[in-house]
Amino acid sequence: MFVRQMHYLVALAREKHFGRAAEACHVTQPTLSAGIRKLEQELGLPIVVRGHRFLGFTAEGERVLGWARQIAADYESLKQERTETGGRLSGTLRVGAIPAATAAAPALLGPFRLRHPDVKVQMLTLSSAAIQRGLDELELDAGITYLENEPLNRVRRLDLYLERYVFVTRPDDPLARRRSLRWAEAAVQPLCLLTPDMQNRRIIDQVMAANGLISQPAIETNSFMGVWSFVRRGPWTGIVPQASFRGLGDTADLVAIPLVDPVHTQPIGLVLSDRDPLSPVAGALLKLARELTRDRSPETDLT
Repeated sequence: MFVRQMHYLVALAREKHFGRAAEACHVTQPTLSAGIRKLEQELGLPIVVRGHRFLGFTAEGERVLGWARQIAADYESLKQERTETGGRLSGTLRVGAIPAATAAAPALLGPFRLRHPDVKVQMLTLSSAAIQRGLDELELDAGITYLENEPLNRVRRLDLYLERYVFVTRPDDPLARRRSLRWAEAAVQPLCLLTPDMQNRRIIDQVMAANGLISQPAIETNSFMGVWSFVRRGPWTGIVPQASFRGLGDTADLVAIPLVDPVHTQPIGLVLSDRDPLSPVAGALLKLARELTRDRSPETDLT
């Protein structure tokens, strides 16, 4: 019962709704509520702020929630390790990937699934801040994210590849035949860029500012799919990570031109919690990532 109560709290924190938390735990809402009340009685302190709906956790409840996350994660790791001793790893590998890395991520997660066919792989597209939060709250086993620009705390990391940036336009654009394009030239084009809350956009703004340029996009969108859509319809152009463009698939109606002066690189890497030991699935992912990057130049991206 104690472990179930820990899962109840974790689910409630994630769903922020008693009914959805109960559904996620495959129990009825009265069962979940009774389990939490029983835990409150056992510990002798209030955990949940009471109301007609979920209003949050008390200060004491937030501390209990921290322990609940650790206990639930350790219990899942224990089950994985028990299965692994029987010869095959099982469970779920939960990975958060920044939008710029979603096209490259299958080059790591695909081989992982082939090596461990009993493990379900779940990849979520998240911001770098959400990946950090997911690792802290033990909601994620790993992340694929930027290793610079914004601080990463309490993680172990492994460089995967160096991201570069390209100018994207249509084949009928006069610039399409260029072998490279200076950032200063790109800055004055009718750009479609990601919104300022996206770290990829902040990196672009920083590169421009460092070179005395101003980022003034004509259109902003919070997804690369939006960038592709606007560039294809024209007359707009874009600045995107090279790996994201390569992972797009059929790009016969688009042209990617390397950006120079400067040639800006941004390290993308695998991050995992610095908790010891790692969960078996996280440890297996780290082992595979080390194998895949051991003999590969960081100049080569995963795609």
